[in-house]
Formats: sequence, structure tokens, C-alpha cells
Amino acid sequence: MITHKVKVYPSKIKLDKKNQLAWKLAEISSDNAKINKKSIEMVINRIIDNASVAIASLNRKPVISSREMALRHPKRNGATIFGVSSKKKFDCEWAAWANGTAVRELDFHDTFLAADYSHPGDNIPPLIAVAQQKKKSGIDLLRGIITAYEIQVNLVKGICLHKHKVDHIAHLGPSVAAGVGTMLRLNTKTIYQAIQQALHTTISTRQSRKGEISSWKAYAPAHAGKLAIEAVDRAMRGEGAPSPIYEGEDSVIAQILDGKKALYKVPLPKKNEEKKAILETYTKEYSAEYQAQALIDIAKKLNKKIKNLNQIKKIDIYTSHHTHYVIGTGANDPQKMDPNASRETLDHSIMYIFAVALEDANWHHVNSYKKSRANKKSTIKIWRLIKTHEDKKWTKKYHDPNPKNKSFGAKVIVSLNNGKKIIEQLDKADAHPYGSRPFIRKNYINKFLTLTKNILSKKESARFLRNVQNLTKLKSGQLDKLNIEIKSSNLKKNNKKGIF
Repeated sequence: MITHKVKVYPSKIKLDKKNQLAWKLAEISSDNAKINKKSIEMVINRIIDNASVAIASLNRKPVISSREMALRHPKRNGATIFGVSSKKKFDCEWAAWANGTAVRELDFHDTFLAADYSHPGDNIPPLIAVAQQKKKSGIDLLRGIITAYEIQVNLVKGICLHKHKVDHIAHLGPSVAAGVGTMLRLNTKTIYQAIQQALHTTISTRQSRKGEISSWKAYAPAHAGKLAIEAVDRAMRGEGAPSPIYEGEDSVIAQILDGKKALYKVPLPKKNEEKKAILETYTKEYSAEYQAQALIDIAKKLNKKIKNLNQIKKIDIYTSHHTHYVIGTGANDPQKMDPNASRETLDHSIMYIFAVALEDANWHHVNSYKKSRANKKSTIKIWRLIKTHEDKKWTKKYHDPNPKNKSFGAKVIVSLNNGKKIIEQLDKADAHPYGSRPFIRKNYINKFLTLTKNILSKKESARFLRNVQNLTKLKSGQLDKLNIEIKSSNLKKNNKKGIF
């Protein structure tokens, strides 16, 4: 790995493109590196994971709307849409829009956290859509996805967006463009321009994850993927982009991030070095924001230790800066304490999540978010007793560069009315790669079978799992096999009409 220093240059200094971050990202995207075997296996795991949560969300309102928008853009020899017959094809950017929304809706797929936040699995829907339309092979798709993960993970390590209230899809646009570039075997110059265009068009604010969180949280990564596909299309036609997109004096770093005196350090593999960043990412066992994963595990353990939850006086959660300020009481969002808040808001409220998990000793992607569940009096009582605190020790562990030491956990102190205190802490969620029971292939398959039960036929379920695990052998034009169909009568519709 090489650490690249990235800073702002005044316009009077013409920065050679080969010294620009976008070019360096393009260089490793256009190399011919050997594919790491463990990375291949993890890509297959994540395609299964994405399919699990996408199928489970097919009849949720944002997914219905995105699907109906995409259905208005049919294209012969295009791409497939989850749930819809594979014989029907659509423009790849609209298929990416629909499938990306389905994957993101439940907030239940993979994650990577460092200087910034990300859900790298968001790269997969746009890459599959383009691969289907361009008749690529399973190996081509694998190479593209591995590149996309590599780019996104390393941008997330090096450049913090959330400090400036910029949404994390600003790292997703460039990673999708890079992955598509690898998959289509484009040259460095074309990928360079596509990355710059993709970044320029995917800058947005974090209000999408603040206050009363709306369905846009599900749409945002799908939108970034769609824009990235369009950026690659323009670049392939010879069009340029705002440049230098990172280092320019009126560009992203200077005007939106740390400013003209900024210095970022972005690690990237050497040219032709195996790409392994996907192995540093982790999926979710529970449908909630990633920092909630370890805390749900803690709550389940505390349920067994506390005989009478009515005796709880208060609950203090000591954790990292991110957990406290984004999903904890440090966010100062009254909506996070509101039983009538949206599902999107509640899955970003560790107070709500911990209260429910403590009572139920369980977490369910649908039942745990029902209005009746959120309004349960005993839950509200516990909910109001929870307060989070930033502990610098946990923040330091959160930012540890060693994946084995990086921690997304917390220490919980439950004070009872009799003066007794019960303490439980956990560095990593049990399902984390370095947790007590890391997710392996059988766990991904079990998650798929659990989430798609009563939605898919056994035949269709088995067919998909067989084909996805045979990805390396799928030939040009066979990637439609990664689609999943259900009966059209089982797909709900939105009665409200739009423009399309």
C-alpha cells in the first residue's frame, strides 16, 4: 500500500493530472492486478447479502416507488430489476436506481467505518446492472466490485466528509465509476474523467440522516450509483470533467471539506497489487445502524442479568464520538426519542434500539420498528432512562488503523433502584469478522433464507443461491441469473402517479 498526500493547489499552479488523486484512483482501477481468492468469496457473500435485504424490502413504499419509476424505462437487452421477470429488461441506470433502493431500504447490508462512514455494498447494484446490459462475465463483474470496494474503503479511511455535514455518498460516486471502469476495461484517462464527474455530481448534505429522517436515506446511494453510471457514459464519449476535482482551489476539498490548507492522506494499493479492502468490511446481523450491532448484543446479554426491568433507575452508555453524536443523545435530535418517529429515524436512535433489544432479547427487521412496538409504555419508560456519553478511549479504538483492534462497541452501566450497578461491555458485534462468531458463507445463506421466507419459492431461492455461488463460471450474457423473480401479483404498486 502507498499513502498518497492530497492537498489544495491554487489555479496558477497547473497540477499534473498524474499527481491528482482522481488519476491515482483511475490507475489502480485500470491495472490488471491478480484477483485475490478471499476477495472473490467475499464478493459472493455480499451479493447474497444484498439480495437478502432487497427481496425483504420489495413491498416497502420507497422500493415500490423506485421500481415503478424504473419500469417506465424499458430497454431491449438492458438490465433486470429485483422481483420482476428476468425476461423484461430496463435501462441499466434505472435498474441500478430500483435495485439500489431495495438494497438500502432496510439499512441491513454491509458497512465500513473509519474517518468517514460507508455501506460499500451500495456499489453492487449499479455494477450488476451495467454488467448485465453490457453482457459482461462473472469474472468481469467480480473485478469491478473488488475495485469499487477498494476505492470506497480507502477514501473512507483518508477523507472525512461527515465533519462538514457532507453525506457519505460523495465517496460512493467515485467508487462506482471506478468499478464500472474496471469491469468495462476502460483506460486510465476515461476512468479519471468519470471519477471526477461522479464526485462532482454526488455532493449532498447530511440532512438526509439528521432530524426527521425520510425515505431519501434509501434513495441516496441509488441516486449516486445512477449518476456514476451516467458519468462513465459521458466519459466514454470523450467528455471531460471539472478538474482537479479534489485539489482545485474552488473544488471539493477547498470549498466543501477542510479548506485550502487541508492535507489528507489516502492509502491505495500499488499498481497491479491485489485488492483486498473488501475483506476489511463487515455486514449486519441486525437491521439497524452499524454502531447499534454490538449494543444489541449487549442488550441481549443484559436481559438475562436483570431480573426485573422495572427496577432500572438509569442506563449510561459510554461509547465513541460517532455513536454518541450521530445516533446517541449527543445528536440533540428530539425525533430520536419520539415513539411516532419514522422507521429511518428510529434505526438511527441507539436509545430506542437498546430499549427494545433489552426488553425483547431479540431484534427483528420489521417487528422491532412497528408503531405499536415503539409506543409500548414499558419501552418508552426504559427509552427515557438512556443517555449516551463520548468516551475518548472508545473513540480512539474506533479509529484504530488495525482492523483487528478497531472497535465499534460500548460500555453500558445499568443503575438499579436498589443502588446496584450491572455493567456489560463489548468491543465488536458478535457477527463482526473479529467478533465471537464471525459471519461466514452459511450465515449469509441463512440470512438470505430467513429474510426471503414466504416471499420466494424454494425453487427460485435454490436457483439463485446455486448461480451466485457459481459466479466465477458465469459467462458473457449470463448475469441475468443473479436476478430474483417473484410472482407479479405479489408486487405491490403505488397508486400515486408521477411524471414517468
